[in-house]
Order: sequence, then C-alpha cells, then structure tokens
Amino acid sequence: MATKRKAAETIAQLHAVVGSDESEVKRIAQDLAAKLTPADTGEFGLEVIDGCADNAEQAAARVRDTIAALQTMPFFGGKLVWLKNANCMADSPIGRAAGVQSALEELADVLQSGIPENVTFLLSATETDKRRSFYKTLTKLTDVQVIDRLDASRSGWEEEALDAVRSRVRARKLPLDEEALDLFVLLTGGDTRQVENELEKLELYAGPNQRVTPEDVRRLVPLSRAGVIFELGNALAACDLNRALALVRRLLDQGETAIGILLVAIVPTIRNLLLAKDLMERNRMQRPSAPFTFISAVNRLPAEATAHLPRKKDGTVNAYALGIAAMNAHRFTSDRLIAGLEACLSANLQLVSSQLDHELVLTEIVVKLLAC
Repeated sequence: MATKRKAAETIAQLHAVVGSDESEVKRIAQDLAAKLTPADTGEFGLEVIDGCADNAEQAAARVRDTIAALQTMPFFGGKLVWLKNANCMADSPIGRAAGVQSALEELADVLQSGIPENVTFLLSATETDKRRSFYKTLTKLTDVQVIDRLDASRSGWEEEALDAVRSRVRARKLPLDEEALDLFVLLTGGDTRQVENELEKLELYAGPNQRVTPEDVRRLVPLSRAGVIFELGNALAACDLNRALALVRRLLDQGETAIGILLVAIVPTIRNLLLAKDLMERNRMQRPSAPFTFISAVNRLPAEATAHLPRKKDGTVNAYALGIAAMNAHRFTSDRLIAGLEACLSANLQLVSSQLDHELVLTEIVVKLLAC
C-alpha cells in the first residue's frame, strides 16, 4: 500500500521511494527514474549508484559516491542521480555502523544546503529504519513515497488488498468476476509480486474474451501463506473437518507455529462467526450472498449496534471478514461457537505451558468445533 508523507516545505529536485514491498518499490522507482531523467541526454542524463552494499565500509563509500555525483555538474542540460536499492538505511549491522551514519549525515547536509538546479536526486530503499535522523531529514525535504507490504495477519487487510488488485485487473482489462476477484485476493494474500505473476497467468489463460471464474482461480493460483490461512478459515466455517485438519498439517509442515495458527486463523474465524451470528439475530439480518452485501447492511445499522465490532486502523468496522462469516454462520449454534472459543483459550494455555504435541492440541480444537 502506497502513502506519501507530506513535508511542510519540499524540494522539487529530491525524491525518495521506500518501503517493505520490495517489488513495488523497485517498480515505482524505475518508473520515476524514467520520468526524471532529462530527455536527449543519453547516458549522461542518468547516474546510478548501486546502494546494495556488502559491508559497512562499502555502504559508506556508496553514500559518498552519491554526494560526489550530486556535486558534479552534468555535461548536457541536467542529470538524475539515483542511489538505488540502498541498504544503508536499514536497522542492521551495516545501517548502524558509525561510518555509515557519518556518511548519511554528510548526505543530509548536502541535500539541506541545496544541490545544483539542473541535478535531481532519487533514493530507493526497501529496508528503512524510520527512527534514524537521516530518514527524518528526508521526510522534511521531500514527499517520501512509502510502499509497505500488506500485513495479511492484520485486521482489515482484505479490503485494502481488494482495492489494489481491482485497479490492476482494470488496467489489464482482465474479465474477472467479483467472486473470482475476492478469491484471488485471499489466495494471494495481497503480495504484490505474486499478484502480478498470477494476473499474468490468468490473462494468458483467459485470452481476450473468456471470463475468469472462481474455479479457474482455484485451479491456477497457488496458495500463499495467507491463502492457506484463509482456506483453513473457510474449511472451519464450512464445517469441512477433513479439509481443516489437512490444512492444519500443511501449515505446520510449512514451519508455522501452532500458537500462530491458533491466533491468526482459528480464533479469528470462530470469533467472527459468533459476532456475525449475534449481529444477524439481534438485527434480523438476512444471510448475505456475498461479503459486500453484508458490509452494506452493517453500514446501515445504528452506531450502538456495531460499537463492539472489531475495527481497522482507520476506525471503521472490519466488515469484510464478518461478511464471509455471515455467509456461514447458519451452520453453527451460538453455544457451539462459545464452546469453540473456550476450547481455544484452553489450547492457548496448553501450547505455552505444557509439552503436549502441538498438532494434537490444534486437532482437538478443530474436532470439537466441527464434529457433529
């Protein structure tokens, strides 16, 4: 997800693209470099310094190379100096080295003092310690584009990912129906690189006219980590015992911790099912045919009816996850879901305080919730 940090007074010649979404940072920086490089200057219009250093000494040298490039007048008209893929700003042994910090302070002084009018500076970095003085100086001097990877374990990530993927689907003019789009987002977990790769695959498969169905998505798009977690939640909500147990085993085989599976997949699923069921019963809401149908219904409720619901960072209700739960809540009684949450509490204590086999603990929860 991309954001901009506005500075009170910015310098038009300075640009920075940073964030944890590596593929997006590289793509956006590459596009920006193409726009900022002066036309008709050939190889003299762009000076790239490789900022990905192997050690602190090399990193400091690359920063000082950047300073020298900024202070060197261009041969023809103007030039862009690009410190590319810099790892000197990370919270790492390289980034914390005194020599690197000293070099970055020198660069900050040069940027603050002003560079020649016909010179433009671009910095791109994926690992950035936002507590460092250089980063804070940079945010004061220019509009830093921050492109961070979506955190699929955070509440409300689905809606953010859906908006981002929908814009990419429209740009490709890919005939993806809404149900297939929802499934695609959840299977890819909002990972930018995987989204691009899988959209290209679907585009080749579908051609110019054939619509992409949920079955096509399920057949062609592999499960990401977030996708496996989503599928586990789906299996629990659908009362598919065998599928749920197989997905628990798969996550454990992939190196996920039992406590992580419990807190990220099982507890949220049961909690959302209980919240959705209670909300529907109290407000006489119909079972929705799609998550966004439920979102519209929730938004029409009075504030006191939704005050207890989980919220996203912006304070709005995380209705998408509740919408998915509402489609399946009819399969469970409230007492059964409450017992499921109590089983999760007991399992949490067992996982952190006993030597019981972790797969056995998770299996017991799933069987208690789904066994009829």
